[in-house]
Amino acid sequence: MAEASAVTTGVFAPAVPQPLHCHDDRVKDDSAARRPVVLGIDDLRQLPRATRVARTSCEGIQLLQEHRDSFIDELWLDHDLGGDDTIMPVVTLLEEAAFSGRPFHIGTIFIHSANPVGAETIVRALTHWSYQVRRATA
Repeated sequence: MAEASAVTTGVFAPAVPQPLHCHDDRVKDDSAARRPVVLGIDDLRQLPRATRVARTSCEGIQLLQEHRDSFIDELWLDHDLGGDDTIMPVVTLLEEAAFSGRPFHIGTIFIHSANPVGAETIVRALTHWSYQVRRATA
């Protein structure tokens, strides 16, 4: 009976959040909204959507490591990176991260290689580890 009277008198009522005011620190400026992170690893293409581009597999690994603990909206990968260099060291990094239980947080990985066999190898490898992968043209 005591509980019923306490509820009707508002003693146990939840706290009402206070309204935000323009000078309040909790108000965020829309210009500070998160911009999409679009990374590309390609030796030749310009990749106009990319916010950063690496031209070798070594640069690609460094680029991914810089974004290790943040969300990458899109990752664009080319298989052949000039000379003997390929994207496979980057693919290995992504696979090892997933195997260890700490996959990179990537929205979609786009494969835009002119090498169909290499592109299919990437798609199969990364799809196996539950990355969202699509074939695309750059």
